Amino acid sequence: MSMPDLERESEPDSDAREITFAEAIHEALEEELRRDPRVFMIGEDIAEAGTPFKVLSGLVKEFGPRRIIDTPISEAGITGIAVGAAMTGMRPIVDIMFGDFITLAMDQMVNQAAKIHYMSGGALQVPLVLRTNMGATRRSGAQHSQSLAAWFSHVPGLKVVIPSTPYDAKGLLKSAIRDNNPVAFFEDKMMYKLNGVVPRSDYVIPLGQADIKRSGKDITLVATSSMVHVALAAAEKLSGAGIEAEVVDPRTLFPLDKDTLIASARKTGRVIVIDEGYERYGVTAEIASVIAEGAFYDLDAPVKRMGAMDVPVPFSPGLEDLSVPTPESVADATTCLCESILAE
Repeated sequence: MSMPDLERESEPDSDAREITFAEAIHEALEEELRRDPRVFMIGEDIAEAGTPFKVLSGLVKEFGPRRIIDTPISEAGITGIAVGAAMTGMRPIVDIMFGDFITLAMDQMVNQAAKIHYMSGGALQVPLVLRTNMGATRRSGAQHSQSLAAWFSHVPGLKVVIPSTPYDAKGLLKSAIRDNNPVAFFEDKMMYKLNGVVPRSDYVIPLGQADIKRSGKDITLVATSSMVHVALAAAEKLSGAGIEAEVVDPRTLFPLDKDTLIASARKTGRVIVIDEGYERYGVTAEIASVIAEGAFYDLDAPVKRMGAMDVPVPFSPGLEDLSVPTPESVADATTCLCESILAE
């Protein structure tokens, strides 16, 4: 894969302020559209409607319909157009309305975008970003609630980003847009109203750097996207019981920061990996394998995995809430793994 053209990551400045996750995404897109005339957006209901979640509202007024392009309902066509544009030097951002609909763009992403650099002997690049969302508990039913980032993570040639905070969302999206490779960028739809501190100044977060959201000594909770907040809530509950959990956010599934994950596992000796995607053959399995191999002699217990249940996402609110990890279920699992600490 070709190397990205990135500026160095900057720390939050004194002019930082609190904005929502959706506003952070909007700002990143706005700034990159202004910075680079090759950047454009294409997707369904992204111009006048600003997407169903209104994340893109107002962009078409500044940049016009030639750079914020509404399309017919054809995910395959949208993504195919973007792949061709990227090959000719543009930097398209594809908006797929719901992450479940990436099924309709798999050939363009998996067989075209991911492989063109390799198959052309490095002569061609596909600097494309596919933006979409993920996440259950919105009562949207089985076809609009899945978390499918593991699918793209399986394919050589693709990078996969799953931010958990407004600060990370903005910095990672700017990096993805400037990257010379195709990047799939997953935003949890339940976090669009989440507030966080974000600098006004230009900054990027390099892809492939995990972040320790909370330090601890007794157990590592590796969590992705919205599950970071589930893990942090569980860690607060556990702290009152005498268990100090460390929460690690990979931020990108590929490239994966194996060193940070392994170092934390070696430090605590116990690990739970939490992801909202389906547990079987999923993100939790890959991360657990990396940790089991890299920290085997430092582990005091097998690595535990927690993901979505092996069922279609239910529409029933009560059942849907049970189908994904919660702070309570994570805290219970952690307590079981740390029984020896509690006994001391």
